[in-house]
Amino acid sequence: MRKEILKLALPNILSNISVPLLGLVDLALMGHLDSEIHLNAIAIGGVIFSFIYLSFGFLRMGTTGFTAQAYGQGNEEESVLILSRSLLVSFAIALLLVLSQELILFISFQLLESSSEVLSNAKLYFSIRIYAAPATLGLYAISGWFIGRQNTKIPLLLALVINFANLGFNLLFVRVFEMKSDGVAWGTLLAQYLGFLIGLSIIALRYRSNLRLWNYSKMLDGAHLRAFFHVNRDIFIRTIVLISSLSFFTSASAKLGETVLAVNTLLFQFFLFFSYFIDGFANAAEALVGKYIGLNKPIELKRVIRKIMWWGLSISLPFSIGFFFFAEQLISILTDLPNIIQEAKAYFIWIAIVPLVSFAAFIYDGIYIGATQAKAMRNSMFFASLLGYLPLFYLLNPLLGNHGLWIAFLAFLGARGLLLWLWERKFILNRKI
Repeated sequence: MRKEILKLALPNILSNISVPLLGLVDLALMGHLDSEIHLNAIAIGGVIFSFIYLSFGFLRMGTTGFTAQAYGQGNEEESVLILSRSLLVSFAIALLLVLSQELILFISFQLLESSSEVLSNAKLYFSIRIYAAPATLGLYAISGWFIGRQNTKIPLLLALVINFANLGFNLLFVRVFEMKSDGVAWGTLLAQYLGFLIGLSIIALRYRSNLRLWNYSKMLDGAHLRAFFHVNRDIFIRTIVLISSLSFFTSASAKLGETVLAVNTLLFQFFLFFSYFIDGFANAAEALVGKYIGLNKPIELKRVIRKIMWWGLSISLPFSIGFFFFAEQLISILTDLPNIIQEAKAYFIWIAIVPLVSFAAFIYDGIYIGATQAKAMRNSMFFASLLGYLPLFYLLNPLLGNHGLWIAFLAFLGARGLLLWLWERKFILNRKI
């Protein structure tokens, strides 16, 4: 069981952490320019795209859960149909996003307050990167399909190609062509399409015989589409609440001033780096939980859940220790602005606590996705946000300022894991397999 978990988790970890590493490079490129404007423009633009793309994270998560169960059942035809349904929905959503870009920007700038110069640069960043939507969402479907088939090497390959290409493009545009936030946007767009085309090529060449099982009428079968949208609807709602909560963190930071926004943006990268790392085990949970449900093996299902939770705790401890002792050195890599570094020191304790408080929520997300129990995920997110995060923020922020924001955010992360643990027996272990 341990080897099975690590075989899936390790490639996912390498794939996942390449994403925040690239984000750190982007922030470092902007953080070493002559003002905070471009750094904050990337922060604002990043929040908008996080909200957009993570809102449609069901295209990966739902695809993984359904594919893993079909894989466990040995149903290759349904596996191919799941991929085609997910790609179809991906392209439809991408088209809608491109057509709605002006409305998205208008609403976003009403919610995310900042200076006119920052918003102007953020708008330029957005207006370029939005055209990567078809590739970005299509990659969600492709990666979810491979993970569901217990193949994490291809998503790793795609992530490495995308992120190294993105890094190269960004360095070219920013350092050589002397572009700023717009250069980072172009780098992301080109890298996403490169990865998407490679992903499609691998499927076409490696799974040629499987693709012959595809059937247009079966792809649009009403019962299967209803099941697909039923689960993904709850994942979508859950993700909207999650991204709203994360966006609220940035919005609240901006209201506390430009310096606090810059500090929290940089410190938040520590949380993102850990989340992408621990998500490697969450992705393994998605694949293995779905497979054992498909195989109808409840004993193995319980074992894999316990093993992956143990791995989550084991990973979070060294992260907390590392963040506590080396936060100043790490943040100095991202910026050389002395006022930002000095201000950040007061909040190092909170980022050190994040891994221990949050790992259970990440792992349980993978478990519930593999079991296609999205309703429980949705409800836990509502309770943690509306009954924990927001009330605590409005209670503590007037008294503690930015410290109150961090305490409320930690409570939000911890409450999610606690609720999913309390509901595990009902929704996972005692469900009919």
